[in-house]
Amino acid sequence: MSVRIVSLKVNGVDKAFMAKPETTLLLALREQLGLMGAKRGCAQGACGSCTVLLDGAPVVSCLVPVVTVAGGDVGTVEGLADGPRLSDVQQAFLDGFATQCGFCTPGMIMSAVALLARNPSPSRDEISEAISGNVCRCTGYEPIVSAILDAAERRRRSLTGEEAKL
Repeated sequence: MSVRIVSLKVNGVDKAFMAKPETTLLLALREQLGLMGAKRGCAQGACGSCTVLLDGAPVVSCLVPVVTVAGGDVGTVEGLADGPRLSDVQQAFLDGFATQCGFCTPGMIMSAVALLARNPSPSRDEISEAISGNVCRCTGYEPIVSAILDAAERRRRSLTGEEAKL
């Protein structure tokens, strides 16, 4: 078992740490870097609670050997807020009561962030497809879909300056 030095950009900051070949991105984030947002749910890639962005795309970090993504750019839920100010997606989830137990929330939010980056005006069906890899056992998904629609609307308003008029 050879340990390797892995370098990643995490939430915009260069990080380097030691990792065994079998260490997953999820374990590296949680145990090496202290980022607890991504959760270990099923450890089989089926629940989405460990979803993070890797080079802008959502991935289930429990299945990704960290040594295979050395040099990559990783985004986690912790990197979305600007100090105490939540991101638009985080705020929409909070305002729309789109969390209950909160276990799935970081993965849902990261899936939503990826969707809105590629499609700023998604339909309900497109949102449902984007979060289809994320399991929520509490909300019934409707508040989550509504929160993502709200976040998209907030972004559109801020781009057109309507927010300042409200």
